Amino acid sequence: MSVDLRLYALVDPDRNGGHDLGVLSGMLVQGGATLVQLRDKTGSTRRMIEEARAIKAALAGSFVPLLINDRVDVALAAGADGVHIGWDDMPVADARRLLGREAIIGLSIKTRAQIDAAPFDLLDYVCIGGVFETSSKDNKEPPVRPEGFAALAAYARSKAPNMPVGAIAGIDESNAADVVAAGADGIAVISALSLASDPAQAASRLRAIVDRGLAMRGAA
Repeated sequence: MSVDLRLYALVDPDRNGGHDLGVLSGMLVQGGATLVQLRDKTGSTRRMIEEARAIKAALAGSFVPLLINDRVDVALAAGADGVHIGWDDMPVADARRLLGREAIIGLSIKTRAQIDAAPFDLLDYVCIGGVFETSSKDNKEPPVRPEGFAALAAYARSKAPNMPVGAIAGIDESNAADVVAAGADGIAVISALSLASDPAQAASRLRAIVDRGLAMRGAA
């Protein structure tokens, strides 16, 4: 499935700016988000399913997919469009078998070794990071910065030339252009969207930065 990573909005009940997650997701899509992910590291399974269903309802008619971070069971229960998983989560092959061919499955990438091990034939996209320092996740590894991202993205594309490659961690209006110039097909963002005073306007500004960067790179 073709995935539009240009503005990948991650919504988290612990970083929601006081907004209901469904309302927040709707605002972000209104502003130009092309993909939404529910990330809830502390909630119960029941809460996550309720959150996912509320977001799915808010996105109805927008054609913007909803993915669930880590939890294949929640994605299945809530009728989400797929999952984003890491290396400590369910193996990609198992997620694909459970979710089916039409589901969107993305994978986090941090190293060349992970690129070597990634089952690209079962994936729809990858996100490389963390690119910058972030307070929304406890990253043990130092940030790769745009230069490191560029090297990893190029290596991933040597393995899977048509694989969409996103960038994640610490990305905002001050550095998004640098990340796109380094080769990102899009940016995954939490705080710069959800904690903004006007999430829809923040999404609109970030989407414009990404679109300009892709056009300058000839990738739009």
